[in-house]
Amino acid sequence: MKEFVVYLEGGGDTKETQAQLRQGMDAFLRPLKALADSKGWRWRLVALGGRDQTFRRWSKAVTAEPETLHVLLVDAEEAATRPPCEHLRQRVGDGWQIDPALEPQVHLMVQCMETWLVADPDALAAYYGQHFERGRLPNRANLEEEPKSDVYRALELATKKTPKGVYGKIRHASALLARIDANRARARCPHCERLFATLTDRFEAA
Repeated sequence: MKEFVVYLEGGGDTKETQAQLRQGMDAFLRPLKALADSKGWRWRLVALGGRDQTFRRWSKAVTAEPETLHVLLVDAEEAATRPPCEHLRQRVGDGWQIDPALEPQVHLMVQCMETWLVADPDALAAYYGQHFERGRLPNRANLEEEPKSDVYRALELATKKTPKGVYGKIRHASALLARIDANRARARCPHCERLFATLTDRFEAA
């Protein structure tokens, strides 16, 4: 059986928080998972903590198991104006050397995972409930143009008066990923669309 593995950053430092993020992203990617299952692919998602740890784990797996489709999914941390491999090679703090042939297996959340979350204000409003201020969220069509700091600030302002309190990645991201509509993220985040389109083509061709 063919195998597909996603290596995801941002799960914090404990197995418990990494498991929570894994469950949330698994739910967000459910359309891809369903397609993979229908085409005979076995699905696995590995949630890790820091981005360097995630990159090292992915790189090792690519070398050790070339027959498996290993996908790297990390934050861009800033605007992404170059292809993912080049972005990660040139970004200060990364400097990752990746074979350009692996480009279809390298994917970015631009500028961060939270950009995908704010693409679906309805889901956020339903989750946070009373006193959620959706008007604080960015409304531009291409959310990848919104600076990472502004996305975080918008989430802070939109959620600070709600019963659940101010947004926190460890506290809230997993639950939100399971609730947002992936199609809305795809429509407003080109790199999210690239992830879905690239993997859909791969599964359909298999």
